Amino acid sequence: MTVTEATRTIELPSGEHIPMLGQGTWHLAENPLNRTNEIKALRLGIDLGMNLIDTAEMYADGGAERLVGEAIKGRRDESFLVSKVLPQNATRQGTIAACNRSLARLGVHEIDLYLLHWRGLTPLEETVDAFEALVGAGKIRNWGVSNFDIGDMQELVDLPNGANVAADQVLYNLERRGIEFDLMPWCQSSGVPVMAYSPIEQGRVLRHVTLKTIAARLGATPAQVALAWVLRQDGVCAIPQSGKPEHVRENRGALDVRLTPQDLADLDETFPPPHRKQPLATH
Repeated sequence: MTVTEATRTIELPSGEHIPMLGQGTWHLAENPLNRTNEIKALRLGIDLGMNLIDTAEMYADGGAERLVGEAIKGRRDESFLVSKVLPQNATRQGTIAACNRSLARLGVHEIDLYLLHWRGLTPLEETVDAFEALVGAGKIRNWGVSNFDIGDMQELVDLPNGANVAADQVLYNLERRGIEFDLMPWCQSSGVPVMAYSPIEQGRVLRHVTLKTIAARLGATPAQVALAWVLRQDGVCAIPQSGKPEHVRENRGALDVRLTPQDLADLDETFPPPHRKQPLATH
C-alpha cells in the first residue's frame, strides 16, 4: 500500500504505517440507490490518502465487502483493507471459512487486517490459532480485535501468539471517552493501535454549541473539530463512515485542523474525561 505524503500515519506493531484517517463502511451498501455515490466516496477517499477502508462480513450481510471490492478495483495496491469475522463464526474452521468468503466478496487474495468483531463463546485461543493459520497461508497480513476492553486485551496477550494482536477497534468520540481511563493507556504502552469507530457519534455530537464555537474560531466545521480531537491521541486512527464524496472531502480536512490548548480545555468542560472505570461502549 502506498501512503501519500500529505497523510499522517500511525505505526502497527509490524512496523508498517497506516493512515491515521481512514474510511468506515457501516451502513453502506444498504440502499442500491446510493451505490454510485458510495463508490465515488470510497474512491475519492483513496485519492485523498484515506487509504484504510474498514468493513465487515456483517455489514449489509456481505454487501459492504462487495461494494469495497468494486471501489478498489484496479487500486488494490493503494488500499489497506480491514474486515471482521463475526463471533459466531470464530471457531478455528469457521474463521478460515469466513475469511475465504470475505476474500471472495472483496475480490482480493489477502486482507491487510482481519479482526474478531466482538467476543463470543468461542475460546480466544481457538480464534487466535485460526488467525495465525490465515497469516501463514498468506490470506491475511495482520490480525486484531474489536470491542475488547482492557481485561479482554490482557487475557488475549497472555495466550500463545496473542501478543501478535495488531489493533483494537473500539467506539471512541467526544461523548464516549471511557477508554481514556484505562484501555487507551494500556494500548499505548503496549504498542497496540486503537481504531476509533463512530468518531463523530454518527453525527449526533455535532449539534453541541461548543463544537460549533470552536469550529467557527478555527475556520473549520464541527465534524472536522470532532475528528481532529480523536486524532490528537498517539496511536489512534479514526474510520468515519461516509457515503457522500463531499463528506469524505470534509473529513479529510480534519487532518489540517490544529486544536489549541484552549480548544481542548473547552471540549473537556463540555465533554468531561472519565474519572473512573466505565463499561466499554459498543453502540
